[in-house]
Amino acid sequence: MKNTLFFKMLITTLSVTLTLLILLGVTASTVFIGQHISDKKEEMERECSEISAVVSSKYLNDERRNLALEEFVTIARKYDALIQMHFSDPYLGNISVANITNDNTKWKPMAEYYTYIDEMSPAVGKNVTESDVFSHLTDMHTMTLAVQIRDNETKIGTLCFTVDTTKTFTAISNVIVDMVIIAALAVVLAFFAVLYITERMTRPIAEMTKVVRRFSKGEYHARITSVSDDEVGELAKSFNKMADEVNTLEEARRSFVANVSHELRSPLTSMNGFLVAMQDGTIPPEMYDKYLSIVIDENKRLTVMVNELLDMARIESGDEKLVFEVFDIAETVRKCVITFEARITSKNITLEPNFCEEQVYVSAGKNQIIHVLRNLIDNAIKFTPEGGKITISITESRQKVWVSVKDSGAGISEEDMPHIFDRFYKAEKAHTRTSGTGTGLGLAIVKRIIDAHEQEIFAENDGGARFTFSLKKEQRPRKRH
Repeated sequence: MKNTLFFKMLITTLSVTLTLLILLGVTASTVFIGQHISDKKEEMERECSEISAVVSSKYLNDERRNLALEEFVTIARKYDALIQMHFSDPYLGNISVANITNDNTKWKPMAEYYTYIDEMSPAVGKNVTESDVFSHLTDMHTMTLAVQIRDNETKIGTLCFTVDTTKTFTAISNVIVDMVIIAALAVVLAFFAVLYITERMTRPIAEMTKVVRRFSKGEYHARITSVSDDEVGELAKSFNKMADEVNTLEEARRSFVANVSHELRSPLTSMNGFLVAMQDGTIPPEMYDKYLSIVIDENKRLTVMVNELLDMARIESGDEKLVFEVFDIAETVRKCVITFEARITSKNITLEPNFCEEQVYVSAGKNQIIHVLRNLIDNAIKFTPEGGKITISITESRQKVWVSVKDSGAGISEEDMPHIFDRFYKAEKAHTRTSGTGTGLGLAIVKRIIDAHEQEIFAENDGGARFTFSLKKEQRPRKRH
């Protein structure tokens, strides 16, 4: 479970979410507390300024001192605060004013406590703020602001303004608790949201894993059914496409193996039967020449088939490298035709060349194109009746040269046409072998050679079968002086 993508994504996403929530909570709490304390301090500084003004204008004047004390009491009651002043002049002494009533005696333990004032010692323009300076006297939270009392730029004492911040701390604690509760709820909601999202993201991957395992066990028809419109869906589509291609290749492989087995077994069985019959006397010696001729023909056909299989394997494996060269395709056709002159003459076939030019240059693998021409001409001779005609045409179109070989035979049936370039596919349906029967590999090899050149080849009926393929056109090579 710990090594699954689902678990890793879930833990990672929850960890990031929880970390962000903690950072957000700490930041928000810090900002809230800082802002609250800053506002409180500004309020206290304003009151200290007002108290300092009352001291300068009234308290230092003996006649108006009582008025000043009344104002101090009013301020203390207004803010439920403790006002303490420590003067340098013994005559002025120490003053302690607080919101002390019968119902409010919380300031009494601190009212006569002055020793902390000298320790705070604020500098000019540098107010000092301390929290809980009376912690040894009371359980309530306090904030104390100390400022200098000055008269005509001369320091005459220190003013300490203390307020009860218990409610403030309680409010802050409540806010923190609320934030923790909200964060906990957010984590729970995030867990289920991440669980849902992660499960949806990993479900196709898990399905792909199962399909791949089935596929590796030979279930080549297994496909991924959950295909979304995201990157995972694209991966699933790519896998299904690959699976289709692999399945096609596997079917081709099985068909290939079955066809090869059949094509090889039939002549081998035939040869073995004749030879055994000759050995055990079933075939008399005077008939040896006839049956040895059949065995030799079958052996030749086997040799041709094996060679073609090797050619096919070389082409499909890429071992047979194409070496492109510029050559005259018209001259190459003429030379190929000469090699079939005896067969053409024996069947009284008329050969009609139809070349657009005397010399037509192309860029291709010359040996491979000779193989293509020999195979197409051989087929044309095979299927042209006695006294028939074979037409070989060469035409040019833009950057391509088209070569076609047409016979005057019966043509290719509509049923056979889609499979004409398949391996081991033969248009002849009879199982009896004749000298004109092929292996079913020739046209498949031709197709792969032309495909390797990235060119086209097709078959059509035109008063007989016509095979046409294209090659890349090249300019006439310059002669060297």
